[in-house]
Amino acid sequence: MASTVMGPRGSPGHSARRILALAVSVYLLDQVTKLLVLRFLGLQQEHDVIPGFFKFVHWGNTGAAWSLFRHNNHVLALISAVAMVALWIFRRHFEADRPVGQVALGLLFGGIAGNLTDRVLPARQHVIDFLRFYLVPREGGEMGFPAFNVADTAICIGVGLILLLSWQADLPSASRTGSERLGPRG
Repeated sequence: MASTVMGPRGSPGHSARRILALAVSVYLLDQVTKLLVLRFLGLQQEHDVIPGFFKFVHWGNTGAAWSLFRHNNHVLALISAVAMVALWIFRRHFEADRPVGQVALGLLFGGIAGNLTDRVLPARQHVIDFLRFYLVPREGGEMGFPAFNVADTAICIGVGLILLLSWQADLPSASRTGSERLGPRG
């Protein structure tokens, strides 16, 4: 009886708990790192960790990835909330019954929730980006990857895993088709 309430391993309840546990872990790590940034760096401040390669920054982003759609914080917050609800409703289409799918969804939920929190908190009203990798060319200046945070990393990895899962799901049918064309070995 207790296993029915808790849900046996591999059941939808077990999958949901695994997704939620990872999402909460990602969310907490994201928020703790952002609180550290708020405590030790003022907005637009930077601290070189490895000069010419990596620095901690405190940059506010009111846009989406790579600052696309800047100054649309409220619209992006709404889109994030809708995306979380849609992902939850349609999670079975994203391999939620498999451990890799659960990891992917947990990363997505935690990352989306982390950036959504930044957008809706009155004290922030922007996503806090703080990891900046860059190079200094001979001509001077900086060439680098846009600043990002733990939530962004989790979202990118989660999307990548879902893409790999969807690609992997197509492989068995493609390999069967290829083996059928070749015929039996002999």
